[in-house]
Amino acid sequence: MTNDANIDHTTSIPVPTTTGDTTLSLTGEFAAQLAALEGGVTSEELESIAALPSGSALLIVRRGPNLGARFLLDTNVTTVGRHPNADIFLDDVTVSRRHAEFSRHGHTFQVRDLGSLNGTYVEGVRVDDALLDDGAEVQIGKFRLTFYPSRIDVVTAASE
Repeated sequence: MTNDANIDHTTSIPVPTTTGDTTLSLTGEFAAQLAALEGGVTSEELESIAALPSGSALLIVRRGPNLGARFLLDTNVTTVGRHPNADIFLDDVTVSRRHAEFSRHGHTFQVRDLGSLNGTYVEGVRVDDALLDDGAEVQIGKFRLTFYPSRIDVVTAASE
């Protein structure tokens, strides 16, 4: 077993300066935020998305607390909120106790706002409910999550 405390989680990028110092160190968290801003998906995330069985989907936190967290949608209804009993617990005051729910209809998913104070947004537009497309950005409070359905379902839908 390795000790993570001894592992260097920084990335060095050469930066021209007038002082002669040409190295900028970034923490792993900042590098992850940068990749998310660029729409990048890590190889580990790609593997997780590729492994999804038909009828399931993955939400990945791209901005906000819990950056990089992944949530599997594999039941007919998945609740999201600040209540500890929510299926997806988002612990931030910008999230209502019962904020939203994701529901599966065959091989498609829909998000529905449950009367939250701050609303639920899909692609920057406040919605009561919306059908989710591959790569859709869902905002719940401070959290911005990207939706990835099973690749099997994406290919099947494209061929229909």
